[in-house]
Amino acid sequence: MKKDAAILIVEPDISLAAKLTAAFKSRGAGVQAVGSFQEAQKNIEERSPDLVLCAMHLEKGIDGIAVLTAARRKSPTIPVILISSTADIKACKEAIKLGAYDYLVKPIDIDELVRIAQQAIPLVPMLRGTEDFVFAGILSRSPSMQAVYRVLRRVSPTTMPILIEGESGTGKELTARAVHLNSHRRDKGFYPINCAGLAESLLESELFGHVKGAFTGATADRKGLFQLADKGTLFLDEIGDMPPTMQAKLLRVLEDGLVVPVGGTTPVKVDVRFISATNHDLAKLVEDRKFRQDLYFRIKGVSVTLPPLRQRPQDIPELFGYFLKQTCEELGRDIHLITEPAMRAMMSYDWPGNIRQLNNVIRVMVAMCDGDTLDLRDLPPEISRIRQLQSPSLSGTSYGQDDMTGKSLQEVEREHIRRTLELTGHNRTEAAKILQIGERTLYRKIKEYKL
Repeated sequence: MKKDAAILIVEPDISLAAKLTAAFKSRGAGVQAVGSFQEAQKNIEERSPDLVLCAMHLEKGIDGIAVLTAARRKSPTIPVILISSTADIKACKEAIKLGAYDYLVKPIDIDELVRIAQQAIPLVPMLRGTEDFVFAGILSRSPSMQAVYRVLRRVSPTTMPILIEGESGTGKELTARAVHLNSHRRDKGFYPINCAGLAESLLESELFGHVKGAFTGATADRKGLFQLADKGTLFLDEIGDMPPTMQAKLLRVLEDGLVVPVGGTTPVKVDVRFISATNHDLAKLVEDRKFRQDLYFRIKGVSVTLPPLRQRPQDIPELFGYFLKQTCEELGRDIHLITEPAMRAMMSYDWPGNIRQLNNVIRVMVAMCDGDTLDLRDLPPEISRIRQLQSPSLSGTSYGQDDMTGKSLQEVEREHIRRTLELTGHNRTEAAKILQIGERTLYRKIKEYKL
């Protein structure tokens, strides 16, 4: 259980509420139990809990769906687990469709509930303290990204240079900012510069500064980013595109910490933490003699690679919730739901532009949406034409009727379950939701098909 997780229990049955409260408190969670919709709504607005456990039947005319809606309005990423006294399949499907994390039937197995809660709570991009590592906008529960987080948590407090590799749009600058915010330099400046976006002469002036009269138009002394970032962090984006002569000058700064402004003769001592990023294979550029080997080893104190979004589609729902809330606040919209077919289409798409493209798509969807729920019609054509009945694989490709022709129903079912498990990172609870079958049924199928 996440330390100090804030759990809201909405349960009119005082005995059950007390039992659930004791179970979660014994595991280190902070629990508040209420018995009505009004109390739950107030708690959600004021505390924004990490998890809501809510009875399906509350009071006359109000059920757990009202609490679910209130939580979704506050933040689409707050997981809500509904607890019902009856096994109503229709109600269960409706709740999942509206965004419930899970739907359980009494009597409740406490250990099973805690297990489900433990899976749900880490998905929430809500930080409770400065001790947490902040990755705003690059939320992930995929194993590859968790490995990246573990490395950066260790090196952020140090002064070691960091190299961040990955495709365009994977969140390299966001990651660099997170490192800065979690370093001892957080109170100083973070200065990004795109090494590929400036001519060589302008890039030199931007980095080193210049003295008055150094060139035409230099009417006064001007500090460069090296001096401005003194005691802070300098982020060199697309460093693989830096011209060779600039690579040599950068190497000197990395080695002795001395900067000489363009046209000047007096060196200036600076203390700068360097974070670099590239969408190129720098090792290959070194091999091809297009990037200096000595500079490569200097900037690669620690290196991490951010995986593309198509390799972690299980992160799309959480990223979607984060960007949806952000966009709605910016545009003044009240949209907090997305239909299952629309989300399935988004998870099936390849996302060549990665997280940046996802963010832009959500902004367009919110702007074009007429109601309070996003649907297939709000998606861009290249995403919405993905067939709703296709099941996506991790590579973003899909299969449909054509490649299943001539196969038995058992073979089709096995392949469908296998790909859904891949899609969810083998999260069986989530896979069962997508397949719209019970978890026990899914476990039996996994064993039957040896998955």
